[in-house]
Amino acid sequence: MLPRSFRLTAKSQETPDTFTLVFEDPEHGEVRFRPGQFMMIYVFGVGEVPISIAGNPHKTHDLILTVRGVGAVTNAICALDPGMVVGARGPYGSGWPLAAAKGRDLIIVTGGIGIAPLRPAIIETLSRRDDFRDLSLIYGARTPTDLLYKDDLLGWESSADIDVEVTVDRASSEWWGDVGLVTRLLPRVRFNPPNTAAFVCGPEVMMRVVARDLTARGVPTQNVYLSLERNMKCAVGFCGHCQFGRDFLCRTGPIRSFHDLAERMRVDEI
Repeated sequence: MLPRSFRLTAKSQETPDTFTLVFEDPEHGEVRFRPGQFMMIYVFGVGEVPISIAGNPHKTHDLILTVRGVGAVTNAICALDPGMVVGARGPYGSGWPLAAAKGRDLIIVTGGIGIAPLRPAIIETLSRRDDFRDLSLIYGARTPTDLLYKDDLLGWESSADIDVEVTVDRASSEWWGDVGLVTRLLPRVRFNPPNTAAFVCGPEVMMRVVARDLTARGVPTQNVYLSLERNMKCAVGFCGHCQFGRDFLCRTGPIRSFHDLAERMRVDEI
């Protein structure tokens, strides 16, 4: 429960309202985490929020977070300057089940800032490419300006190790790519449904539709994993803010199989 002090060492702007920040803990050093886990970040005098870790799981000296400014705390994080200090607790939560995906085709589907908690999983799968069969990434954003990790995307798109499909909801005159929902791109990627795992993160309505379409094509519900976002406050299951039906997602999630969640996800805004 006690936060460690992390100092901001670097900051880059991804989009008009989203920044990637690099922190270090000079006293304790490493932050070991599993792809998909999150940290509780405390801005002194403002408040605390959960933020997914977006860094390379093999480079544990830096704590890398991608943050969209949407409220008092996240705006304060985005306004930090190098040298400033925050408190951080964690890592918390379940990670993407890479072991369960081993030997299978793997589809990663994400929308908006949902790519941030999936970035470590993409890095990890590419570092262990022989553990998986066909590997695909489908990524959607509102506009071309809202796309995150553009350098990463260019590198992944040029690689023969992963099939990358990108779409936007609204295109500019400079955009020559796809326009529309991420589900429209599913028929393009190659996978054998009975032997496929899927990692999905983004707006809840998007995850619901992607899970429905994948399972309708024969992907087992227990092989489709979703990352649910809730208003986590304590991260240890005491406060109840992250309750989702019978679960407290800060302890049992946020990553769960669609098999466990399907009944509850039929209820809008549960």
